This record gives sequence, structure tokens and C-alpha cells, in this order.
Amino acid sequence: MADAYCSDCKRSTEVVFDHSAGDTVCSECGLVLEAHSIDETSEWRTFANESGDNDPVRVGGPSNPLLTDGGLSTVISKPNGASGDFLSSSLGRWQNRGSNPDRTLIQAFKTIATILGLVATIKDRANEIYKKVEDQKSIRGRNQDAILAACLYIACRQEDKPRTVKEICSVANGATKKEIGRAKEYIVKQLEVEMGQSMEMGTIHAGDFLRRFCSHLGMTNQAVKAAQEAVQKSEELDIRRSPISVAAAVIYMITQLSDEKKLLRDISLATGVAEGTIRNSYKDLYPYATRLIPTWYAKEEDLRNLCSP
Repeated sequence: MADAYCSDCKRSTEVVFDHSAGDTVCSECGLVLEAHSIDETSEWRTFANESGDNDPVRVGGPSNPLLTDGGLSTVISKPNGASGDFLSSSLGRWQNRGSNPDRTLIQAFKTIATILGLVATIKDRANEIYKKVEDQKSIRGRNQDAILAACLYIACRQEDKPRTVKEICSVANGATKKEIGRAKEYIVKQLEVEMGQSMEMGTIHAGDFLRRFCSHLGMTNQAVKAAQEAVQKSEELDIRRSPISVAAAVIYMITQLSDEKKLLRDISLATGVAEGTIRNSYKDLYPYATRLIPTWYAKEEDLRNLCSP
């Protein structure tokens, strides 16, 4: 109920909305103040197959330009129960006989949508990459899981949200790092041949992975901030290590200066970098510790006491 001015009562009174008739009625004198009004609010109804499914969706999904029919074709569902209606069964058989050119694409897009729970822009880019490769008919007989994982890896790089191969591998349905790496190189080569130019993959930096690694280790905000500053300064140095290795080494260095020291084994598990690689990267960074570590985080005497590699 709401308040409105009633011309009969000569004052503001409570009104009742009759949604079925579209009338606004004064609750005191019964005068219809407004008739046949249009309800502009959302009309939620359930169109799900199961009556107990509380699904308020009124329409299907959005059109997909990567599919032949835009993803707007009608699919006849299977009849309920063991013995279904003859008409439904016949229609279902006729539908199955027809070839759906997008069947492989639809299944691939569903798989990509469930990997890592990434944002829609990355998933859309991965779908586009897979579509381009699939159109060349050159991935038949190859490891499909590795191809999908490689598409997602490339999409993350191009959208400036890189993930390590090990992170992608952890959700790649059994595809190994070597298989994903080979698939990535193959996809890049195929797309470069199609475009006639080198493929832009985006540059990765140690800072792209740092905050995620620190979160896995449960580091404090102060330690994370110090690590971020150290990583930024490390880009000015000629450290010939991968950005992931540099990020892991910086985390190890920062945690050694805090009260909550992290074991090298724990850092290796959180970053996916081998302990030996972290140790060697730390050796390369150690001579520059006074330049990398912010003065507000560690005093000079603390840096002198920093354990040597």
C-alpha cells in the first residue's frame, strides 16, 4: 500500500493496487484513482521442466555469434520416465539423426566455462581462440583437454590476467603441463599462419602473480605491500629469471624478515615453483636486498642478518 491524493476524500489516503485490473483504488472511499495502468516491474514465472525447480528465467540464453545458428536453435528434450510418449520419442530420434555442426563447439564452450571460475571476458576470449583453431580442422586426434586448457592459458595472457601453466593444469581434466605447453605452441603457430603475423600474447610480470600467491600463503597486508614494492623494484634489475620465479623468491625474502616465516616447501606449493628454482632465484636477488626491501618494512640491521643463500 502507498499514499496518494483522493479527489473525493480531499486529502492523501492509502491506496491499493489491483494488479489484475491495473487499477489504483482509494482504501477509504473506494474511488478508482487510476485505471488500466501498466505494471513495469519484472514478471517472474517458472518455465522449468521440474515443478519443484524455482527457476525464474523467462527466456533462453543470449545469442552466441560463434555458433552457426547463434545458439538459438530448439532442442527437443527426452521424454520423462522409462516409457515416454511415442510422439516425443519419434521427434527425439529424428533430432538425433540430424547432424549438429556446433555439437563439438557447444561441449567445448561448456568445459571452458567451468574451468577456474574466471570472468566472462576471459572465457569469451578462450571461446574465440578455440573457434578459430577448430575451424581449421587441424585439432582432430589431439588431446582435447590440453587444447581447451591451452586456449584458456592464452586468453588469460591476452586479457592481462595471466595464470601459470600449473594453475591451468590443476583443472585441465588430466592434461599434463607438457601436453598443455605443446598445445599452446601448436595453437599459437596455427593462428599466426592464419593471421600472417606474430600473435600478441601480452607481457607477464612478477606482480601479476604476487597477490594471488601471497593470499595462498596467508600473508599479512603489510608483508604483501612490501613484496609488491620489492617486485616492482626487481624489474629495474637484470635478473634473468622467469617472473613466477622472481615472485616466489621475493616472497621467500619478505617472509624471512617477518615474525611469521614461511617454509620453502610451503612457498613452493603455493607458487608451483620448485624449491631449487626458488633457492637459485633468491641467490640472484640477495645482493640487491637493500635496494629491494622497503626501509619501512625492514631496518638495515635486519637486512644484514638476512640469511644468506
